[in-house]
Order: sequence, then C-alpha cells, then structure tokens
Amino acid sequence: MEHIIEVKDLVKTFANRPALEGVDFQVKKGEIFGFLGPSGSGKTTTIKILTGQLNPTTGTATVFGEPVSKLKNPDYRKRFGVLTDNSGLYGRLSVLDNLKLYCHLYDVPHTRIEEALTIVNLEEDKNRRVSTLSKGMTQRVALARALLHEPELLFLDEPTSALDPTNTLHIYEGLRALNAKGTTIFLTTHDMHEADTLCNRIAFLNKGKIQLLDTPDNLKRKYSEATVTVEMTNGQKVVVPTGSEGADKLYSLMKTDQIMRIHSNESTLGEIFIQVTGRKLA
Repeated sequence: MEHIIEVKDLVKTFANRPALEGVDFQVKKGEIFGFLGPSGSGKTTTIKILTGQLNPTTGTATVFGEPVSKLKNPDYRKRFGVLTDNSGLYGRLSVLDNLKLYCHLYDVPHTRIEEALTIVNLEEDKNRRVSTLSKGMTQRVALARALLHEPELLFLDEPTSALDPTNTLHIYEGLRALNAKGTTIFLTTHDMHEADTLCNRIAFLNKGKIQLLDTPDNLKRKYSEATVTVEMTNGQKVVVPTGSEGADKLYSLMKTDQIMRIHSNESTLGEIFIQVTGRKLA
C-alpha cells in the first residue's frame, strides 16, 4: 500500500455553506504530510472526515485502503491515533491513570506509558491530576495518549499551538522518532515554520480548496527570487543575482574583502502562502 490516505473530490457543506470544495490529495505511507491553512480553512473538518467522525457530503476518502466509514470499527481504530482540540481526558484522574485507562482500552502494555511521557516531556508530572494542569500540559497529555499505542497513522490537529518553544522542540524530536519507526503523520497547522521543520510534503488549504501541494523545498525554489543579499563591511547591502553575473560580482567583493555576510533571498512558506492566496495565516 503506497498511499495510506487517498482523497478524491471531497466536498463537505454545513447548512449549505461549503467547508471543503473538491479536495484531492494522497498521503504516502511513512511520510509526514502537512495540511496548512488559517483558521476556518477546513483543516479540522478534513481530519474529522478522515477519522470517521464526519461523513463527506460528496466525494471519496479512504484510509488503509478502506472507506473512512469503516474506521468506526474497533479493529481499525487501534491502527490510528488522533489529537484534536477536544482532549477527552478525565480531569479527576492523574496523568498516569488516564494513560493506564487508555492502555486497558487498547490492549497496550503499561511499559509504553513511560516512553510516551518522555516524548511529551511530562515524566515528572505523571501523578498530577489533569484538572490541575495548564492548557499546554493538558495538550501534551492528549498527545501522549494519541501516540501511546504506536499507531500506523497519527492525526495531529495543531499539536503545538499551546506549547512554549522548549516543549515544542521536544515534541518535534519525539514525532521525528515516531515517524522513523514507521508511523505516518497527518499534521494540520497554521505554523509555517512547524511545517517546514517537520513535513515531507505540504498542502496549502484556503477556503476549502487546495491551492498548492509539494515539498517545502520545491515550493521555496519555485517562488523565491534568484538573488542573494550581501552585507558589506561599510554597512551597505547589495542584491546580487545567483547566475554567472552574480558570481563575478561576489568574487570581486570577496577579493577586496568587502563582504561581512551573505543572505539567501529565499521566501518563507508563510510569504508564499500570502502570495498565492492573498490571506494571512491566523
């Protein structure tokens, strides 16, 4: 099975208002696939359809080669994990007891709990009641639960939106390690830096439609200027093309020891998104 997710001409409407309009994409087995867009663009709706929580209005969506309607079957639910804005955790229980309960439901050995807590950096807080945790810590508990059974496929909806930079980097390391073991990750985010850091391929979703789909590097090459900016020792900045003409100019500046530093004028994914859609990410 080359594609673990396949979506074709997917449409979803709510009260005659379109949330998704003719969405097409595939997710390869073993990749981290980014679904990027601002709030209200249809990201969460897509995840809910792909996890069997919503039915599409028209179009088709398959996961593990089967229609998403089959994902309600317990045998399929054990094959994927989900993190959304609705944690579903029990506030009166400790972090550890929440995860033990999940282990019982999914026939997961308790030895996995320590590994999951390490990934989300919560080892020292495992005995705290969930109701006493901050929003960011609660989100990390929900993430630990989602990856506890080492699913074949992991759906993450804005997984680091409430986290500080230190814990965000810790989560990135854990997700890369999980992916290296074979877990395919479907990531929705409006954080372009996160997508650039983690994803093999990304899709730009805007107003329910996919505007672009490619690797981050390919998109940046396609939409970037073929120039570099040279900061000179006298404080001036010079924009130089990257072709043969620019090479001669750079050689001349280097030979006379006038260069302090050189910057690529590569566009960020956020800048490309605005250029393509005319919308800011928020």
